[in-house]
Amino acid sequence: MGGERAGRGRRTPARMIAYATSGAVLLAGCASMPDSGDLRGVESTPRQDAQVRVFAMPPSEDASPSQILQGFLEALTSDDPDYKTARQYLTAEAADAWQPELSTTVLADGPGTQAGPPGREESGEVSFPLTGEKVATVDARQAYASATGPYNKLVHLTQDAKSGQWRIDRVPQGVVMGKSDFQRNYMSVNKYYFASNTVGAAADGPPMAVADPVYVRSHVEPTTQMVRSLLGGPTAWLAPVVRSSFPAGVALHEDAGPLTADDDGKLTVPLNNKAAGTGTQRCKEMAAQLLFTLRNLSPAVDEVELRADGKQLCSLAQEATRNVADRGSLNSPHYLYFVDEKHRLVRIPADDNATQPDPVPGALGEGETWLRSVAVSRDERTTAGVAHDGAALYVGSIVPGGSLGESVLSSQGKSEDDRLTAPSWDAQGGLWVADRDPADPQLFLLEEGAGEPLKVSTPGLDGRIQAVRVAADGVRIALVVAKGDRRSLMIGRIERSGTNGQEGPAGPAEKTGARPTVTVLQMRPATPELEKVTAMSWTGDSRLVVVGREEGGVEQMRYVEVDGSVPEIPQPAALTGVEAVTASADEQMPLVAHSVDGIVRLRSGAQWQKVTEGIAPVYPG
Repeated sequence: MGGERAGRGRRTPARMIAYATSGAVLLAGCASMPDSGDLRGVESTPRQDAQVRVFAMPPSEDASPSQILQGFLEALTSDDPDYKTARQYLTAEAADAWQPELSTTVLADGPGTQAGPPGREESGEVSFPLTGEKVATVDARQAYASATGPYNKLVHLTQDAKSGQWRIDRVPQGVVMGKSDFQRNYMSVNKYYFASNTVGAAADGPPMAVADPVYVRSHVEPTTQMVRSLLGGPTAWLAPVVRSSFPAGVALHEDAGPLTADDDGKLTVPLNNKAAGTGTQRCKEMAAQLLFTLRNLSPAVDEVELRADGKQLCSLAQEATRNVADRGSLNSPHYLYFVDEKHRLVRIPADDNATQPDPVPGALGEGETWLRSVAVSRDERTTAGVAHDGAALYVGSIVPGGSLGESVLSSQGKSEDDRLTAPSWDAQGGLWVADRDPADPQLFLLEEGAGEPLKVSTPGLDGRIQAVRVAADGVRIALVVAKGDRRSLMIGRIERSGTNGQEGPAGPAEKTGARPTVTVLQMRPATPELEKVTAMSWTGDSRLVVVGREEGGVEQMRYVEVDGSVPEIPQPAALTGVEAVTASADEQMPLVAHSVDGIVRLRSGAQWQKVTEGIAPVYPG
């Protein structure tokens, strides 16, 4: 519960004392509190260097109720691992009952505070309301979610009859702090599990890793936090479509201290006996989950050794993870594809500065059917294109002389804008597309890009789908949904029944011949502040690039995390008149867009540069 705005009154004086010899920063806490007057809001702690840790002061002797509450709020924004200092502001009973790990509520400003009715201190008790406007919440599994609405909780203090000392005896569960304190105290990290609903060829290959973003405290043993979080299982939203290779009940050994990689980048992870006897292949999958999860933490982890029952289970190095598991960002595209001025599918190498495109081998590159949008399978062997009028979807192979055949899907929408969206390929070879016909809007999946289109159920969808993009992991889908004048970006979870041995209504699909049921569930907003999203694309393992505008604002391009949070990375340079945008799961590839200048690209640290004329740029996917 830290903050940035005053409740009622003046700002508090500077509250930090730096100790250069230790690199620590000590929050002055109640030492900077006034002796009388209204309680004032907690000022936000300035952002600190990654090596600087912030610690709070314990309560001073004979501190007033205002000082006790203020010191407690300050302590919650410190880097105290177990909130030991914060608990010193509570009575013994309240300290035992308080569970700060249950949730973190993020407010636009710090919690506003106001003293209770005058004269209550004489009775030995006093209450203070904590108020603010919610921005987000982080739950017990460390999952972030955008939030709105007022926050209003009460803190109650009592005076000990013998010592005369004030302490908090009733406090809200969890932690509350202002947005800037949250940004200083927490960081977003992806932990990784494996897709559990794979079908077809994908089910026979290495497991596909799925990023599960969580927020952990930045300076409180993040490596240990992330290992515990990974072992604790996926967040509730993602859990139905992923699995972990760690056995049920596995945890760090009770004697495991803080986990730190050695000078060679090797991290030893001691597990409890639930992991004993794990086979080599499964153990390597466990190690891959850890390496994927810890790769961006500092110090770097280059190798993981898993131990249980005093014995080594296995060891795996970062460079060997490709042999154990797949991850979308590990796969770099060979080409960038788009539609040229002749309405045919063309391509240029993705990793150089080429500007002269070549027609893609096959029927869609020959120009016999004019195209408006395209998609290329992730293995870059199959293409899909929507005809220029939006009424028909075609699929063809990338082979010279390949024939196109009949369309695989058509729309009866009366106008071009009410027909088919641009298609998108999933990691399992499925082709997704939406029909925007107001008379019968549908989301379709063509398994392996062929056959009878499968209608995908979208319970809870409030609006009409305008754009579709499937994540590289194949279990999450991004949809632009229109309702009235608003166009929102929604993230849904793809669930399949009757696949990979999972039971359908009459048994496994391979035994009954029944088609699987595919559903997009629990759609949640990724950019609630944008009222009109016009283009979007996945980039990296859990991030999207989005083009849109806020109410009354101008068009902007930004990166957002799949959970709706904003990553602390440089945002894309401004670009005018964006019609489409594409990015690769491999974040080293340049961002590409179709703007008023044609096809343009943006490399890291550079400005937008024109490539050539054309529309509808896409990387594979």
